Amino acid sequence: MGFGFGQRRGGQLPVEVTTFVGRAAELAEVRAGFERSRLVTLVGPGGVGKSRTALRAAAGAAERFPDGVWLVELSALRDPELIPVTLAAVLELPEQAGMEPLDAVVAHLRERRLLIVLDTCEHLVDACAMLTDVLLREAAGVHVLATSRQPLDVPGERCCAIAPLAPDDALELFVQRASAVVPGFAVDEANREQLAALARRLDGIPLAIELAAVRLRAVPLEHLVQRLGQRFEVLTGGRRTALTRHQTLRTAIGWSHELCTPEERLLWARLSVFAGSFELAAAEVVGAGGELAGGDVLEQLIGLVDKSVVQRIGENGSRYRMLDTIREYGAEWLEETGQADAVRQRHSAYHRELGQRYWDSFLTSEQVGHYRVLRAAQADVRAALEYAYRSGSPESVAAGLWFAAQLGPYWRAVGLLSEGRYWIEKGLALLDEVGQEQAWGWFMIALFSVWRGDLPGALELFHRAVDISRRSGNDRVELFCEAYLGGLGALCGEPDGLEALEGARQRLVARGDGLGIGVIHYEGALLLGVLGDTDGALDLCRTGLAYLEGTGERQLLASTLMVQGLIRWLAGEREGAVASLCRGLEAAAEIDEVLIAALCCLGLAWSAAREKRHVRAAWLLGYAENARRLGGGDPVGMLPSLFEEQEAVRAAVRGALGADEFRRWWEVGARLSGSRVLEAVRAGADAPAPVAVPGPAARGGGVDALTRREREVAVLVAEGLSNREIAERLVISKRTADAHVEHILAKLGVGSRTEIPSIASGSAGERADRV
Repeated sequence: MGFGFGQRRGGQLPVEVTTFVGRAAELAEVRAGFERSRLVTLVGPGGVGKSRTALRAAAGAAERFPDGVWLVELSALRDPELIPVTLAAVLELPEQAGMEPLDAVVAHLRERRLLIVLDTCEHLVDACAMLTDVLLREAAGVHVLATSRQPLDVPGERCCAIAPLAPDDALELFVQRASAVVPGFAVDEANREQLAALARRLDGIPLAIELAAVRLRAVPLEHLVQRLGQRFEVLTGGRRTALTRHQTLRTAIGWSHELCTPEERLLWARLSVFAGSFELAAAEVVGAGGELAGGDVLEQLIGLVDKSVVQRIGENGSRYRMLDTIREYGAEWLEETGQADAVRQRHSAYHRELGQRYWDSFLTSEQVGHYRVLRAAQADVRAALEYAYRSGSPESVAAGLWFAAQLGPYWRAVGLLSEGRYWIEKGLALLDEVGQEQAWGWFMIALFSVWRGDLPGALELFHRAVDISRRSGNDRVELFCEAYLGGLGALCGEPDGLEALEGARQRLVARGDGLGIGVIHYEGALLLGVLGDTDGALDLCRTGLAYLEGTGERQLLASTLMVQGLIRWLAGEREGAVASLCRGLEAAAEIDEVLIAALCCLGLAWSAAREKRHVRAAWLLGYAENARRLGGGDPVGMLPSLFEEQEAVRAAVRGALGADEFRRWWEVGARLSGSRVLEAVRAGADAPAPVAVPGPAARGGGVDALTRREREVAVLVAEGLSNREIAERLVISKRTADAHVEHILAKLGVGSRTEIPSIASGSAGERADRV
C-alpha cells in the first residue's frame, strides 16, 4: 500500500474526533465574509478555538470549491522562507525546473477554484501576508481562510473575531468534555449554579474549559470549583477584578502544571522542543536525562496524556503532540530550568541520527520505513537543522550540513528540492574550511540541478564539487561527479563523454558502491535513450534491476522501471513496457516519488490510447503532463522520441474525443491527487472515481461512518448500558469505552448519547431497505 504521492498528505481536513459546540454566529460570519471577499481571517487569542472554528467553516464550505479545501498547518514552521515550499508540498506539487516554489504554486492555482486554510499565522505574519496577497492577485479562483492572533493586513481582508464562548455554549462544552471523563455526568439543579460559575471563571475559553474538565478524573466538581476559585483569587488579590483572557488561559494551564508530578513537569518542559508531533522513541531520547531516566519517560508521558497536556494522534495513536499554547508554556519552564540548550542538542542529535540510519540503510527494505519516519518528523528535521546551524561551532554546522546532504534523495521524493538546497547552501555558507561535508553538499545541489533540468547550472556545480572533493580527499564524491560530467558532456556532444561515463560506471561496479551502481544504470540508460541507443539503454536497465531486485529498495527501483518502461514502449515491446510502468508506479507510491509516478502514467496513457480507451488516456495525460510541467528533471524535454510519442498520442486522443471533451478529461487528470491516480490505475478504471465531499460532521453517514467496534458500542448505548457496563460486556477498559463513545458522538455529529439510539436504528433501517 503506497503513500499516494502526497502529504496529510494532500492537506486534507482532519476528521473531527470530539463534538463541536457553538460558534453558529462566527460560522455565519465566515460564510458572509466569503460573499464579499476572498480572504477571511479568524482573529483571537491563543486557546480561544480559532483553528477548530476554521476547520468547521472550511468543511462547511467545501461544496463551493470544486478543486478542494487544502489545509496548511504552520504552527510547526519557523522559517518564513519555507512557507511557499510548504504550500507546494500540501498541494502535492513537484518542483518546476528554473521556477521558484511560489511561482509554481501560482501557475498551478491560476485555473483552479479552491480554498486554502492557513492555520496559525501569527509567528510568520509578514510572510503569510505576502503569500496571501500574491495568491489573491494572481489566482482569481483562490480563497484563503486564515487563523492568527493578529490580522494579516492584506488588502480586501475581512476579519472575524473569535471571542470566548457564550455562557450557555461554555457550559455545554464543559458538560460534554466532563461526560467523557465521568460517564453519566450531566447538568442538574444541584450542580447548575456551580457549573455556570466555573464556566464564567474560565472566561469561556475552550482550551481552559477542556483542561479544567479533565480534572474531574481526580476531584469532584465542588472541589474543582473551589480550588480553581482559590487560584484566581491569588492572582486578583481577592478582588472581583476580571483577569485578562491571556491571564485566564495561563492560569488554567498553570494549574494543570501544578497538578503534574515533578517528573511530569520536567518532561513537559523537555517535550516543548518538538516543533511537530513525535513518537515514543524520540520522547525517550530527548526527554531523558539527569533525574528522569529513559525507562521512566513512558510512565510520565502517560500521565501527561491523562492530564490532556499531551495528545495522542495518528491512525494507531503512536504519535504525540502538544497544542501550541501548552508547548509555549513548557518552553518557558525549560528556559527557567537552565537545561534548554542540552535538551535541544539531544533533539538535534536524535534527528541527525534518523538521517544517518536513512542513509546507511538506503539500499535495504528499511528504506520505506525511514521515509515514513522522516515525513512524520519533517517539522523537527527543520528544527534540528536550524539548531545545528545556529549553534555557531564548525563541528555542529558540519554535522547539520551532512544531515541536509544525506537527505538528498528524500528531498527529491517529497518534492522539496528547493528546501533541500536551501538547507545545504545555508550550511555551506557558514563553513570556511574545506571538508568531506562540503564535498557532499556541492555534489547534492549539483544533482538537484540535474533533477530540475538546469543542465548549465549542474555543470558548473559539478566542477565545483570535483574541486572540493579533491581538496578534501573525498574520492567517492569525485567519482560520482565524474560520472555525471561524462553524461552531461555526451548530451552536449563531447566525443569522449560516453567513454568517461562508462569508465566511471565500471569503477563504481568494481568498488561495489551500491548507491552509485543503482543510480548510474538508470541515469545512463536514460542518456543512451536520448542518444538513440535503445538496446544499450535496455541492457543498462536490466543490469541495474538485477542489482536492485530483492534488496527492498524502492526509489532507484522505481526510477529504473520507469526508464525501462518508456524505452520498451519506444522499442515496440508494448506488453513489457506496461508491466514495467505498472511496477514502477507501485514502487514510486511506496516512497511517494511524484515525478516518477507521473512519467509512469505518461507511458500508461500511451497504452490506453492504443487500446482506444480515450477517456482513460486523456486524464492520464492530464495528470502526467501537469505534474511534469511543475516537476524537475523531466526526461521528456530531453528525449525527442518521447516528446514525439507524447504529442502524437495527444493529437490522436483529442481527435477521438473532440477538443472540448479532451480538455475536460485532461483537466480532471490535472486536478487529481496522486493517491486517486494510483487507485484508478490499480482498478484499471476508464475514469477516476468521483470524490465525495464530506460535510462538517459525519451524521449523514449514520453508523456507516463508524468502525465495527464503534457500531458494537453504539448498539449497547442504544440499549441503555453505561460506559462501565459496556466495558464489562466487551471486556475492554472503561477508559477505552469512554473514548469509543466520544468518537461515536463526534462522527454522528450529535451532542448527547441519548441521540445515539434514534440514529442507530435509523441507519439500521436504511441498510435493511437497501437489502
